[in-house]
Amino acid sequence: MKRYLQNIRKVVPYVPGEQPNFPDMIKLNTNENPYPPSPKIQAALQGIADSQRLYPDPTSHTLNAAIAQVYQVEESQVFTGVGSDDVLAMIFQTFFNDTLPIRFPDITYAFYPVWCRLFQIPYETKPLNDNFEIVPSDYFSENGGIVFPNPNAPTGIALPMNSIEEILQHNPDSLVVIDEAYIDFGGTSALPLLQKYENLLIVQTFSKSRSLAGSRIGFCLGAPKLIWALHDVKYSFNSYTINQASLAIGTASMLDTDYLEKTTRKIIATRERTKQQLASLGFTFPNSKSNFLFVTHTVWNAKRLYDALRENHIYVRWFNIPRIQNYLRITIGTDEQMDTLFRFLENYSET
Repeated sequence: MKRYLQNIRKVVPYVPGEQPNFPDMIKLNTNENPYPPSPKIQAALQGIADSQRLYPDPTSHTLNAAIAQVYQVEESQVFTGVGSDDVLAMIFQTFFNDTLPIRFPDITYAFYPVWCRLFQIPYETKPLNDNFEIVPSDYFSENGGIVFPNPNAPTGIALPMNSIEEILQHNPDSLVVIDEAYIDFGGTSALPLLQKYENLLIVQTFSKSRSLAGSRIGFCLGAPKLIWALHDVKYSFNSYTINQASLAIGTASMLDTDYLEKTTRKIIATRERTKQQLASLGFTFPNSKSNFLFVTHTVWNAKRLYDALRENHIYVRWFNIPRIQNYLRITIGTDEQMDTLFRFLENYSET
């Protein structure tokens, strides 16, 4: 075999959710927001066509300033990237360079172990308890860093703020990264803890609550010295990461806090109604604080149900992973979409 083929870095890649394209489909498999983004982004895009000939602002100043304003932090505490995946990947490259393994839950966002293998970062997973909850004490001993979503994915369970602070108190020499992709749907953000802990980074995204999955915008908040380090790595990789249109769209969306609250309230209300409907149909699930439910049925096999739904162009997520093979993750859609799901389930029977 040629040497250049022998030296290819071999990794098992992350597998994203299926992106089907049928006019009659009900798409509840990738945790997208069922509602359109802020109407204010239309005005922000006026005249954007001519600016496409220019490189975008490498500092993302306008967007970062808007984020700083809304979250009441300094602009020097904000780092933005091409979706929260890009931001998280930068964090992994920048900070996780110890010989000690980093730690994250065994059932969590599947990209974490992929980045570890890609960047050759040692890691170890800590099992969720029998209720699919993170156990804070599993993260108290020496480590090379800690990362976990809150609420966790795919379970939807939010870790209480006192438990997060316990983890921070026991890890003064480790970076703690909290992935708050779903925080706007009912969790409590760790944002106030930034004032007490310089080893904390909080990552968020525009993809979920702000309905901008297609624009790829994410950000993190932390101490200025951490943000400076991230910029050094970013500028060593690609200075012009966020395009002109996304900068304009993201700024307008961030500042429209009224619309954010309106749409998240609608999704939360639909989620709570969905809990009642699914429970009446024999499903059980953790108490989700996200825009999805992680469900299992008392009788039905999850894989067979997943296949039956898919045949009828109703898409949910099934994970072929130990401990959760009999669970489905169901994104919260519009009331009309969820009613279609309920009608299917009412008539479903395993054959």
